[in-house]
Amino acid sequence: MAPPPPTKAANPVSPLAPAGGFPALPVIAGVRFAAVAAGIKYKGRTDVMLAELAPGSTIAGVFTRSATRSAPVLDCQDKIGGDPAQGAAIIVNSGNSNAFTGKNGRDSVMRITAKVAQTLNVPEQRVFSASTGVIGQPLPDDRITDKLDELRDGLSDSAIADAARAIMTTDTFAKGATATADLGGTTIQIAGIAKGSGMIAPDMATMLVYIFTDAAIAQPALQTIVSRLNEQTFNAITVDSDTSTSDCVMVGATGQAGNSPITDPDSADGKSFATALHDVMRDLAHQVVRDGEGATKFVEVNITGAASDSDARKVAMAIANSPLVKTAIAGEDPNWGRIVMAVGKSGAEADRDLLTIRFGDILVAENGWVSPDYTEDAGATYMKQQDLVVNVDLGLGNGSSTVWTCDLTHQYITINADYRS
Repeated sequence: MAPPPPTKAANPVSPLAPAGGFPALPVIAGVRFAAVAAGIKYKGRTDVMLAELAPGSTIAGVFTRSATRSAPVLDCQDKIGGDPAQGAAIIVNSGNSNAFTGKNGRDSVMRITAKVAQTLNVPEQRVFSASTGVIGQPLPDDRITDKLDELRDGLSDSAIADAARAIMTTDTFAKGATATADLGGTTIQIAGIAKGSGMIAPDMATMLVYIFTDAAIAQPALQTIVSRLNEQTFNAITVDSDTSTSDCVMVGATGQAGNSPITDPDSADGKSFATALHDVMRDLAHQVVRDGEGATKFVEVNITGAASDSDARKVAMAIANSPLVKTAIAGEDPNWGRIVMAVGKSGAEADRDLLTIRFGDILVAENGWVSPDYTEDAGATYMKQQDLVVNVDLGLGNGSSTVWTCDLTHQYITINADYRS
């Protein structure tokens, strides 16, 4: 077998990365992690992570709707749920997406999940795998299975940061977030990790995200909450309008906090848990945008006054995905005409003479024309900020939507022009 190629140099850390680096995440009772360098694509890079969940854990997930989704995604979709009395495991590799690999891809998933099940003594139906990286190349799954004993022996309840680093591809920083909630007098913990930097556009899920909690919650209730929150978080971000073949969001709840189990997502405890989980999911979603390939600006797009929420979403995504809008933002050019263009192309109901556009609190245009109080200097000064807000009111109804995106720079082209090399 030929040795793996040499390590490729990492991209510089995004200027939008959270201050202080990877956060201190709490130990989640009932979950252990391990990570190793298996040489999937690059020599010496940590590229496989394993998470082991204790018996009693419930698992929910949402997945990409790509018509060309990968073998691991299809396998996870078939398995989601399952008997919580059994233990569970999640095995993830970076460097190769095992997508568009046909029967070879399915066979790789079966070999990996069977070996994980044997190594950890859990049912194969409760082993979830994921792969991220280059599309269309066979996965050298033996490099993963050969490392399973090492992964098992290295399992630790405090190794979640190692797991976060193992799933990175073009990411420039590891992503983590945490929150707590009070459930009937019991404090529960939530901790999550994510990878994502490019090929990010919403369609149920847009990257690899793994969130763990010690809360006790029935699987149907957990699934309902995760699906709801996904629409407000991971389904409300875009870096480049491209939906991945490979990605998923999974949440595991070990039940070891001792709270009265949540069975109704709309109960008081269900709502409290959902609020905390939303904070973690939104934080991770924002970090993915802040690590957008080549990004220098974090942009919030707020649409109000639409004929419907659906129309508001169309307008928000048209603005957030427009190369002309995104390059203007990269160049710190307050080109509000490109906002007008994006509204018009969105397919949503719109009336140019009712539009109001603001950059942050700066009134730029209203009643179909530039505001008499607006100055180009004010707009240009605002655009120099790293965090920007674009507000558009359509003046038609009560529909609203918020999405998050980043700018589009030369570095995005540089990263993706030689992604496979």
